[in-house]
Amino acid sequence: MSTVRSSRPDVTPAIEQRVGELLGRMTREEKLGQLNQVFVPGADLEHVKELIRHGQVGSMIVDESSLPANESEKPPNIEAYNELQRAACQETRLGIPLIHGRDIIHGHRTVFPIPLAMAASWSPELLEAAWTVAAREAASAGVNWTFAPMVDIARDPRWGRVAEGFGEDPYLCSCFAAAAVRGFQGDNPAAPDRVLATAKHYLGYGAAEGGRDYNTVEISDNTLRNVYLPPFKAAVDAGVGSVMSAFHDLNGVPISASPYLLSGLLKGECGFAGFVVSDWNAVAELTRHRVAADAREAARLAFLAGLDMEMVSSCFREHLGALIAEGRVPESRLDDACVAS
Repeated sequence: MSTVRSSRPDVTPAIEQRVGELLGRMTREEKLGQLNQVFVPGADLEHVKELIRHGQVGSMIVDESSLPANESEKPPNIEAYNELQRAACQETRLGIPLIHGRDIIHGHRTVFPIPLAMAASWSPELLEAAWTVAAREAASAGVNWTFAPMVDIARDPRWGRVAEGFGEDPYLCSCFAAAAVRGFQGDNPAAPDRVLATAKHYLGYGAAEGGRDYNTVEISDNTLRNVYLPPFKAAVDAGVGSVMSAFHDLNGVPISASPYLLSGLLKGECGFAGFVVSDWNAVAELTRHRVAADAREAARLAFLAGLDMEMVSSCFREHLGALIAEGRVPESRLDDACVAS
């Protein structure tokens, strides 16, 4: 799979060498831990710390609110997250830091207009400037990664997430998608005042039947490629570090278990070089889609399809090790996902 990844951000040979050396030292369980993203309510802090010490956590969602659009809802518990980061860096065998991810939908501390209103300005430059501020503020609070921009084309006003995107036009949405990536990541997403961006929700999520969230989607390949794909391609071309796979099924196949959409179209044709993260609990929900009999089968389907990191549910962490040992998942796929994540 790594042979088709052509748009990865520039890294120095020294970093490439360091990553290769680190991968060679990691156990299979430690690699699987890098693919596991957890949500941490305060009461579970000690339990998560223990998972971290055993190398079973790669990323955390930095939120304690169901309304995480900005810091005014509920600010991140910086002291708690620093405590967990210290556990990752100082109390584990390899000292790999956690990636802290958070929704930054229209600002972190400074509250900007919703993305739909920003799109109505017809000024990608204005959005880029605003989200540069958001990145600086979020990074200062320990956030490394944001689950934004949402670049779904939305043409049904009944869909509740219309406000989170840039509207109904593929060209305008593509311009703003690229501007959002530049605003968050700048020239170097690892810089102390920048955060990694995520293009979501891949793909066609805004076309949910009846405007009902999580609902099924039916889209012809022509419409998919000419209306719903362009904003994601624009984000990829701008160097976006991650893409989030959506909850829904597209033409009868759940996105998070679609080799055509994840490996073929996104990583292959579009040349996406970063990592694909699931939406909240989406891997476990493959059983509800009736394409997986259980969590073990859900892990196999999603991982082989091209999904690299699992959000909240723990199907990868609990089952991929055995699936690799049995030869049902290749070890090389684990290495690919671990490096990407």
